[in-house]
Amino acid sequence: MMYKTSEKIIGAITAIYILIFSVAYMLQGNIEFLAYIAVLIIIAGIIWKTLPDTKLDSLALSGLSLWGILHLAGGGVKLSNGGVLYGLHLINIIDKGGQFFILKYDQFVHFLGFAVTAIVIFQILQPRFKSQVSKKMLYFITIISALGLSAANEVIEFAAFLSIPDTWVGDFYNLALDLVFNTLGAITGTIISVFRLRK
Repeated sequence: MMYKTSEKIIGAITAIYILIFSVAYMLQGNIEFLAYIAVLIIIAGIIWKTLPDTKLDSLALSGLSLWGILHLAGGGVKLSNGGVLYGLHLINIIDKGGQFFILKYDQFVHFLGFAVTAIVIFQILQPRFKSQVSKKMLYFITIISALGLSAANEVIEFAAFLSIPDTWVGDFYNLALDLVFNTLGAITGTIISVFRLRK
């Protein structure tokens, strides 16, 4: 298979940071994020293998790679207060105490991740939707599909909480806010895709 130079560069960067975080998590004994790395490797392999067919562009591929490193860093980079990067408060927009805080690093990563997910879904489905009516359906399907994957992501987090000791993914507020930012990300990614298509 022939790959573009940009695709090879993004693939190499992704492989390097996966290797670095794999070693770091093994040294930490972080079973939860080693499991995430295993899932990430499988997903990256599927994306790489199907790239000649999906023809994802550099925006989608670099977005996926960025999401991956932000996610892995979120669970591995330690803060001075003993927590990890995922719990970092970025901007105090709303603070109702406990897990009800906006904006956290975790929420930003959820937003970015499902914006990228929507962009990827749009690029895969768009060639199959030609008429004006079907294009509107494409926008709807893109958002709903991204939200379906976001729900699957929350199920995986819940499974990790149940099966891996000392795993804490947050309370009901954290879950609800994750879904809100997943939704905002999916809508934003779809809007970006529509504007890029019209250009």
